[in-house]
Amino acid sequence: MASFERTFCLQVPSSTENLALIREFVSAIGEQAGFSENETIKLALAVDEACTNVIEHAYQNEASHEVTVRVTVDEEEVAFEVIDRGRGFDPTQEPALPVEELIRRRRSGGLGLRLIRAIMDDVQYRIVPGQMNELRMVKKRRPAGGVRPESGGSQ
Repeated sequence: MASFERTFCLQVPSSTENLALIREFVSAIGEQAGFSENETIKLALAVDEACTNVIEHAYQNEASHEVTVRVTVDEEEVAFEVIDRGRGFDPTQEPALPVEELIRRRRSGGLGLRLIRAIMDDVQYRIVPGQMNELRMVKKRRPAGGVRPESGGSQ
């Protein structure tokens, strides 16, 4: 069990204008959690992509809703949760097509989730129909005194 845990929360209107604020929020936490600049940029990119999906797909670009980003930091990991009350989407129902196949079909859909999975160590999606959708993305922290093995694709 972790000896400490901190939780931070940002709630913003569902507008792409707020994505910069979300990236700044995630970047500040990533830096404080001890991630390198490169890792912090990737964390912000993954959360940005998740929030963009919520704004564009769950809320269909309607800014009258809210997107919540909750971050929990402990000694072992940082967990990012993107929470919305929009239209749900179950990523397990979408086939994980190879990038080449998406290009051949001229589809861009599915690339964001692929990017998120490449950056994060664990990704889970939970739907409570009619109430809430939650995308939970976890990134492991460096062990004390050691170097965290790189994960999530090429650097």
